[in-house]
Amino acid sequence: MKRVASIVAGALALAVAGSGVASAASLKMGISAEPYPPFTYKGSGGEWTGFEVELGNAICDEMGRECTIAPVAWDGIIPALNSGKIDFIMNSMSITEKRDKVIDFSQPYYYTYGAYVGPESADVEIPEDLDGMVLGVQNATTHASYARDALSDTGVELKIYNKQEQANRDLLAGRLDLVLADEIAMAEFLDRDSAADLEMKAKTPKHPAFGDGIGIGVREEDKKLREQINAAIDAVLAGGTCTELSKEYFGTDICGT
Repeated sequence: MKRVASIVAGALALAVAGSGVASAASLKMGISAEPYPPFTYKGSGGEWTGFEVELGNAICDEMGRECTIAPVAWDGIIPALNSGKIDFIMNSMSITEKRDKVIDFSQPYYYTYGAYVGPESADVEIPEDLDGMVLGVQNATTHASYARDALSDTGVELKIYNKQEQANRDLLAGRLDLVLADEIAMAEFLDRDSAADLEMKAKTPKHPAFGDGIGIGVREEDKKLREQINAAIDAVLAGGTCTELSKEYFGTDICGT
């Protein structure tokens, strides 16, 4: 009986090892701890959801891996990746030259522009009329990098925030003239009743600060994981999963580049 039990146990162990999914450790999907609807936010039950969360889960399904959500402060999300606290970044992170020096990226799965938002009553030409205005941007974002580089000679005063919602609140309160942030997120913001008197003033042009699109961040040494993620991205793009989620959350298809 002991020999039979040993053989059965050995067979089960081999089956588990061969399954891949069962033997592979759960991956920690890093997102910003700050809700950023409709990309990432908490549902009514307190669970994380949104376009990035659902797409990230679909990518994990394609890889045959279990993933858990790991919220991290945005300005510390790259150190969290490199220290092993998370396994990949799924948070609308632009693929930029500066970031590519310290982490690796998957292929891009969408591209987004920056947008200026301000009061409907303000007749503003951008960048011509920025002199003397106060512009809010979130720290450690491509929009902050763009503003420092492309708007440095316009005379605009930059006000830097740790969280995008802080800048949004100051714009609503009249403490800012404009906010510069992601176009898709700003469209969501403008749908709020409290933002009824605001509008999108202009979009940014393509610029090196915005990089080569939005990708998933991985550690430089995790080449195999990057290959698996790229194959999964191909699958969610070709199979229509990304498009379905995009239309659900944004009313349009932002997938691809």
